[in-house]
Amino acid sequence: MTETTGKKKLPAAIERFILHWGDMGDEWGVNRSVSQIHGLLYLAEAPMTAEDIADTLGMARSNVSNSLKELLAWNLIRRVPILGDRRDHYEAETDIWEVAARIAARRKEREIDPAIAALRACVSDATDDPAISSVAAKRLKEMLAFTELADHWFTQMLKVPRPRLVALMRLGEKIANLLPMGKVK
Repeated sequence: MTETTGKKKLPAAIERFILHWGDMGDEWGVNRSVSQIHGLLYLAEAPMTAEDIADTLGMARSNVSNSLKELLAWNLIRRVPILGDRRDHYEAETDIWEVAARIAARRKEREIDPAIAALRACVSDATDDPAISSVAAKRLKEMLAFTELADHWFTQMLKVPRPRLVALMRLGEKIANLLPMGKVK
């Protein structure tokens, strides 16, 4: 945890989850504090104020404020009005499928879309540049084709109704046996 200044005591399992969620976020390139706050709000039984979050996690209020802005931008949390309280309260999206879809969509927007644009520009530039070897040009085209295929697959998977997506995921490699190319060995 960051900036511990007298945090509230959390049950061990909750604290372990929050710390692990923070580590996972850090591995994915998301600020650890942002991930820890998301983990706390995901498990919280009721909406929390920024002050509650800061006290619970022992973080500086400014760090919490900036982290909340980022989580709002990712659409992983929302502000919730509480009757009789003028402070902002926050709660997380708790449907894990929706959380995963939002994270994947945001990562696609931040990583895959710019990669496709860059690869398209590289392929275009390579086509007109006699200094580019045929090997390099071929590899650029292959990387672009792969990235576009993955992007197309992702876009299609977003449209699959959840029950069918769950069934598809449970099938795992068995789905390949349904393809006309034969069984996976």
